[in-house]
Amino acid sequence: MKYSLIAIALAAMLAGCSSSATRDRLQIQDPTVLQTGFSATQSQAAGAVTPQWIQTYGGAHNGAALTAIQTRLNALGERKANYFGEKAQCWVNAARDERSARDGWGFVEEALYEANRLTTALETGQGLSVDNPELRTASVVRPDLWKQILAAKTSPLFAQCQEAQRLTACSEVELIHAGHEAWTRDFSESQRLVDGVETGVPGIGAALEACTPPPVAAPVASPIPQKMTLQADATFRFDRGDLAGMLPGGKAKLDQLVHDLRQVDDVTSIRIEGYTDRLGSDSYNRQLSAKRAETVKRYLQSGGVNTPMSARGRGKEEPVVQCSNRGQQALIDCLAPNRRVELDFARSSNAQATAVPQVQQIQQQGQ
Repeated sequence: MKYSLIAIALAAMLAGCSSSATRDRLQIQDPTVLQTGFSATQSQAAGAVTPQWIQTYGGAHNGAALTAIQTRLNALGERKANYFGEKAQCWVNAARDERSARDGWGFVEEALYEANRLTTALETGQGLSVDNPELRTASVVRPDLWKQILAAKTSPLFAQCQEAQRLTACSEVELIHAGHEAWTRDFSESQRLVDGVETGVPGIGAALEACTPPPVAAPVASPIPQKMTLQADATFRFDRGDLAGMLPGGKAKLDQLVHDLRQVDDVTSIRIEGYTDRLGSDSYNRQLSAKRAETVKRYLQSGGVNTPMSARGRGKEEPVVQCSNRGQQALIDCLAPNRRVELDFARSSNAQATAVPQVQQIQQQGQ
């Protein structure tokens, strides 16, 4: 691997013969890259190798590292289907491309370092960061494109949009890759990479738009009330509580209830209680009220209602009205509201827990 400062100077000299228009289109801000010929500096600021850089990046066997990192990424499966996993893969791809081109400037080592860092963070769940590195072998190109990418990256929809995360991660890596080519004064290759990013940036916005959640529909009122009362006189024949003694009107109401219960999924249990009026003995009234409650329960079950249900008779307890009529029929008519079957519906929230976004706390950070 060669890090010759003379080679950098020669590259700078040759760049002086290349198109300055291409260089200017890249909007390079680094003054050392803008210098050409033998006026180009060979200082640390210009990218000279330092002992610290060698300690961090040197000594790596790039071919083995590429294979090992790719294997680890593949093993992550769905855990890499996010911004960080996509970015690690794009760093691997960039390293592979430059290694194939026999790049000897150090970019391959830097790209593999970033891929390894992100892969390790995904494996451990620690150290995930959206920061982009400042590489020795890359200068900033096209700040306007960085600004567009940052705008997409900080969108509130970004955390839930996997496609936008993929496009953004790879666009960032490609812009840094283009910055490396500019750093080596290969402005034509840098422009080629930038053109690819510029073409793809609108796709990030389109992906975010596709992830926009649909308008929240107004909540539909449940057809199941909190409590339902069936008047016994309209549900059962006089002095009856069995299925054969159920009136057509009572069956029609229960059929509608069966239909409504099968349309909802938030009813967790049903309590069914039968009541009578105060006429007759306590034991008879309790027996009749229990029979009617049990008949209603079985009717619902036979209709396909699987919700847990309980049924019991309360007899003459909890009267709705108090009557003191002297005539027998008048008293029976007055006490009619007390003869009833009540159904209480217990509910639970039907909200589902939302998936935790795989990218959290995206900050306003860029290259």
